[in-house]
Amino acid sequence: QVRMVESGGGLVQTGASLRLSCLPTGRSFETYTMAWFRQAPGKEREFVSSIFWDGNNPDYADSVKGRFTISRDNTRDPLYLQMNNLQPEDTAVYVCAAGSGGHGPSSYKYWGQGTQVTVSS
Repeated sequence: QVRMVESGGGLVQTGASLRLSCLPTGRSFETYTMAWFRQAPGKEREFVSSIFWDGNNPDYADSVKGRFTISRDNTRDPLYLQMNNLQPEDTAVYVCAAGSGGHGPSSYKYWGQGTQVTVSS
């Protein structure tokens, strides 16, 4: 059974940092692209960042470029999302996903339950 377990969310003030983790288990993900999406109340799920399973080819939404860093160091490490200089508009449930890549949610087959990030002004 495939599981994608996220952790690291929380309530922080504007300008603070958080690091999210996602530990995928249950199958080999060597041919997959790993990604983070987020969904704020009343809004559609939006792409945040993605990276190949081997840690190459990071990609970012324009809204987070320069502030967020996605990483995976080796085959046993979780997927990370380092989020710096957080802003109130970053408030959302952040969800880890695995799939074929790109910015559209429909390209991702496996999803976690999400972790809440709340940024107060």
